[in-house]
Amino acid sequence: MDYIRLGKTGLKVSRICLGCMTYGSPEKGTHSWALNEEQSRPFIKQALEAGINFFDTANVYSVGVSEEVVGRALRDFAKRDEVVIATKVHGVMRPDDPNGRGLSRRAILQEIDNSLRRLGTDYVDLYQIHRWDYETPIEETLEALHDLVKMGKVRYIGASSMYAWQFTKALYLADLHGWTRFVTMQNHLNLLYREEEREMMGLCEAENIGVLPWSPLARGRLTRPWETEPSTKRAETDKFAKTLYSATEEADRKVVERVGELAAARGVPYAQIALAWLLQKPMVTSPIIGATKPHHIDDAVAALGVKLTAEEVKLLEEAYVPHPVAGFA
Repeated sequence: MDYIRLGKTGLKVSRICLGCMTYGSPEKGTHSWALNEEQSRPFIKQALEAGINFFDTANVYSVGVSEEVVGRALRDFAKRDEVVIATKVHGVMRPDDPNGRGLSRRAILQEIDNSLRRLGTDYVDLYQIHRWDYETPIEETLEALHDLVKMGKVRYIGASSMYAWQFTKALYLADLHGWTRFVTMQNHLNLLYREEEREMMGLCEAENIGVLPWSPLARGRLTRPWETEPSTKRAETDKFAKTLYSATEEADRKVVERVGELAAARGVPYAQIALAWLLQKPMVTSPIIGATKPHHIDDAVAALGVKLTAEEVKLLEEAYVPHPVAGFA
């Protein structure tokens, strides 16, 4: 395993991050494809054995159950000081409570305590705002997050999918008021969706922000020939995926075909090529991969050893066409 600084901080994280949205409860929340605790634990253990020290979850995943499952597994399989735990805040946790969501000071202070309790830890290494809250002044959010850092409940703060102007505003205001700055951006980036390259990636590079791409394999579309049926329950039933890629299927097919050509030439699975493309970008810290089969983790780790040439990168990229902005909701 390779390790890298998280943005411009001194914290070292593995070049692969295990995304834990898959681990929780199929009965709670909107993810009917989620694995239960018994099914989830082997993947967390396998990731640790592979050298992965970076785990990303969120309060909203399985309405808190993901944090519980991940927290128990990490306590059983690892030492707290040797793992980096990231979680997120913003989503609806209590549908009947108008304050049970969002990024108000009240919501942030309440949800961090709930997350810490479920994770079974005194602090989280990276606390991220899951989306932009249009109903709360960003100043209120930033000051609350800064206070969490000063309390010792949070080590670093990060953001997720938003417009570059919003992220710029947040960074500016943090600097203006002397508040803790966002050190990471968790955004939607893969070979089938590269709209983040227009503004956000350049901003992150200029500001030394660590990039943690979500859906690096485009919900499995970059792991198999276009005509092949999905091999996981998540890929078969993931409604959100249809909102991300359905408008550009013909163009996306051509990109997947290029991935297949290069995978065949290299003698490696599609997933390794798609992840290698992300890993060669200097601003990308750790792609966040999901795993419901052991080879998902194996392929992600093996991708670290796949070094693409400039010609191969061009081959993968030249079939891309502009996409509608997606993933901010």
